[in-house]
Amino acid sequence: MFLLSLLVPISLGLLMDSREITGAPAWLKPGKFATSTAIYTLTLAWVFSYLPEWPRTRRIVGRTTAAVLVLEVAIIALQAARGTTSHFNVGTPFDAVLFSVMGLAIFTQTFTSVAVAVALWRQPFADPALGYALRFGMTLTIVGAFVGGLMTSPTAAQLEAAEASGRIAVAGAHTVGAPDGGPGLPVTGWSTEYGDLRVPHFMGLHALQALPILTLFLFRGLKDQTRLRLTLVGATLYALVFAALLLQALTGRPLLALG
Repeated sequence: MFLLSLLVPISLGLLMDSREITGAPAWLKPGKFATSTAIYTLTLAWVFSYLPEWPRTRRIVGRTTAAVLVLEVAIIALQAARGTTSHFNVGTPFDAVLFSVMGLAIFTQTFTSVAVAVALWRQPFADPALGYALRFGMTLTIVGAFVGGLMTSPTAAQLEAAEASGRIAVAGAHTVGAPDGGPGLPVTGWSTEYGDLRVPHFMGLHALQALPILTLFLFRGLKDQTRLRLTLVGATLYALVFAALLLQALTGRPLLALG
C-alpha cells in the first residue's frame, strides 16, 4: 500500500513538472515502477497464502522484497527530481553509487525469490491447475528479472566514447542497436526502431499475474483435468513468447515498427 501511496506525489510531478529525461516525462518512470512494484507485492502476498507451511520463507522474502522495492522507487524518484536518469547512470560518484545500490538490492531480492519458487514446486495444491500456474509464473518472473542484468553491460558505443574521453557516463542500455531515448510506443516507451530488452523483461516479470489469471478466469468452469492441461499449454506458450521476445530484442528488432 505504501508503494501505491507514492503514486500521489509522482502523479503531481507528472502534472506539474514539464521536464523530460531521455525523451520521456521525468516522472513517468517513477510512476511505472511504483505501479509495477505495487502489483508485484500484492501478488506476492496472495501467493504467500498458498504457502502456510513456509513461514520463514514468507517472512524473509516478504521483508526483503518490501525493503528493496521501496528503495528502488525512492532512488528512481530522487533521480527524477534531480532531472537525471537512475539506471545506467555512472556519470558522477553519487550517481554511480545509487545505480550500484539499486543493482545490488534488486539482485538480492531476485535471489531470495528463488526460495518462493522452490516452495511452490514442493507445496501440494488442492487445485493442481492453479498450483502449476503459480509455479511456472514465479519461475518465469525470476527469469524475467534476470533479463535486467543483460542491460547493465556497457555497449560498444559507450566503451568507445569512454576510451576517447577517459571517462564513462553511462554504462548499459535497454535499447539494442542505438542509444536509449529514441522514438517509442505510447506509455511504455518501448523502442519502435530498435530492439528493446524492456519488452521481454516486462513479459517475464508479469508471468506471476498472467498465468494465474488464465487459470482462474479464462479456464474457469472447465473440468479439473482440462484446466490443468490448458494451464500447462498456456505456461509453455507464454515461455515460448517470452523467449521469442528476448531473441527479437537481442537481435535489434523492435516489437512494433511504427511509421
